[in-house]
Amino acid sequence: MDFVTNDKLVIVGAAGMIGSNMAQTALMMRLTPNVCLYDPYLPGLEGVAEELFHCGFEGVNITYTADVAEALTGAKYIVNSGGAARKAGMTREDLLKGNAAIAEEFGKNLRQYCPDVRHIVVIFNPADITGLITLLYSGLKPSQVTTLAALDSTRLRSELAKHFGVPMDAVENCRTYGGHGEQMAVFASLAKVNGTPLADLIGTDALTDEQWTDLRQRVTQGGANIIKLRGRSSFQSPAYVSIEMIGAAMGGAPFRWPAGTYVSNGKYNHIMMAWETSIDLDGCHHAADLQGTPAEQAALDKSYGHLCALRDEVIAMGVLPPISEWNKLNPNIQ
Repeated sequence: MDFVTNDKLVIVGAAGMIGSNMAQTALMMRLTPNVCLYDPYLPGLEGVAEELFHCGFEGVNITYTADVAEALTGAKYIVNSGGAARKAGMTREDLLKGNAAIAEEFGKNLRQYCPDVRHIVVIFNPADITGLITLLYSGLKPSQVTTLAALDSTRLRSELAKHFGVPMDAVENCRTYGGHGEQMAVFASLAKVNGTPLADLIGTDALTDEQWTDLRQRVTQGGANIIKLRGRSSFQSPAYVSIEMIGAAMGGAPFRWPAGTYVSNGKYNHIMMAWETSIDLDGCHHAADLQGTPAEQAALDKSYGHLCALRDEVIAMGVLPPISEWNKLNPNIQ
């Protein structure tokens, strides 16, 4: 049975709900027969491996280890969900300190054990910052490290489809950029519902200004709502979408949504943020700029400011050096 590639894919944090779902999704998509599960929590990791063995996948080589050197050696593609999980009442930013340290260690391990890795997807929160830290300490090129940033766009599509009572496929080109969650910039001018521009519907009886405000609030609170409904943070959606991302980097189907990528274009500088991108065998390529209304551009500026504040907080914590020294840490960063 054909696979997209035979290269080694490592799932970091595989004992968790996101990680175990990522592993199963990658195998179901037939991305590669060589999937390695890594997690320091060995009993849970062995349980995930046993369940995958019981699925009866054909032609696969599923391995697992709690040894990071064994896991990363020879890895060509990695998806990392191995940070602390968000709990009820927490924001993504509440996770900053602990997960920043985890990202630093991960980046250093990449540099030591798999310098020839081709692509990394970082999804543990706040992903914009943990991805940036990973990039800097890994020594990889900016095109080789992306973060999960699509869930705001998929949640926008879902809320619009529910509001208008149409299939989700009838809602096109939903795009949110900048930061994740509460700090996103919604580019409504790009979307269409049943072929009608969303901008033409906002402020009408079909979607009043008040309804639009409420809808956007539900989108920004989408992750918190999952915690409220299920008693735990999202795991199915981040697992699926992140594997779509790494699948595109492996040479599979194109990725359909914005991705978190390193941006330094003169206006937005030295930051990882959700942007319009394409992902292929050569890595992540981002558009030169984003087209939106003045209000959307202002929202993006505000979101960028929030991300810069988080980045500067990490610098103040000593996790990252000052921006002027980033090139010494990673020569691929200019």
